[in-house]
Formats: sequence, C-alpha cells, structure tokens
Amino acid sequence: MPNSYAQIYIHVVFATKARQNLISNVWKERLLQYICGTVSGKKQKVMAINCMPDHIHILLGLKGDVKISDVVRDLKCNSSRWVNENRLVPVRFEWQHGFGAFSVGYSQLDVVGNYIRNQENHHRRNSFRDEYIELLKNAGVDFDLRYVFDDDSAAPTELR
Repeated sequence: MPNSYAQIYIHVVFATKARQNLISNVWKERLLQYICGTVSGKKQKVMAINCMPDHIHILLGLKGDVKISDVVRDLKCNSSRWVNENRLVPVRFEWQHGFGAFSVGYSQLDVVGNYIRNQENHHRRNSFRDEYIELLKNAGVDFDLRYVFDDDSAAPTELR
C-alpha cells in the first residue's frame, strides 16, 4: 500500500485539580472554544466537547501520527494558562494529573457525542467520581481505586 490512512476516535476525560468546581457557566463556552481552537491548530478534530464545573469531556478525531498523551498534555497546559492569564478564577487554575482516554468506534460516535453534549442531565443523577469509575470499568481498564484520583484535597493556591 503506497499510503497510510487512519482516523482514531478517542473520548478524553480530565478533571480540575482536587476536583474543585472552578469552571463557571459565565466563561465555560469561551474555554470550550479555546480548546477547540487548540485542537484545530494541531490539525485534529473535536467531534464533541462539554464540561462541568469540575471536569471536561472531549471526543477527539485524531490522525495516526499523533500521541494521545501529547495532545492531552498540550490541551491541559494551554487551557490552564489561558484561564490563568484571563484571571477567570480567583485561584490558580490547574487540571488534575492524568486523564482517561477511551477508544470509540465509528458506529458509536453519535452515542458518545450525545453523552458528552448531555453532561448536565447526566450529572443531575451521578457524581463525576462515579461516572469516571464507570467509564473505566466499561472500557475494561484495570485500575486501583487508590490511584484513580489525586487525593490532594488542598485548595488551589491564590493567584499573585
């Protein structure tokens, strides 16, 4: 075969540091647009995106020549810097270490996209903690509950 073709769909989830409720509805859409722009600038696609006050879900369409960890690292780094530079919260904004990345088949794009777009309804009944553990279990991920979340419950430090 003279050419290589790949389209990989990944559902990415990560939380604010100590799962603090820092993402406000006042600026949430601006954050989501910023993240979409970052992904687009890397020549990848956002298929669906939404966030709650303490976490974010992104359905990414990735080409075969990128590392998921590099994309997520850049998204977290750039978006936290953007929040801090714009002084959108009175404390230093940080994402929690680590992330979840779950493969999605082409036939499941609508299902996962709708799940992401309907986060507000979902979280009327379920906590993020329970949701994330369920995602891990449904994906068949081996995990030790002691290491799923940073138990660093210290409040974020004030911005200077």
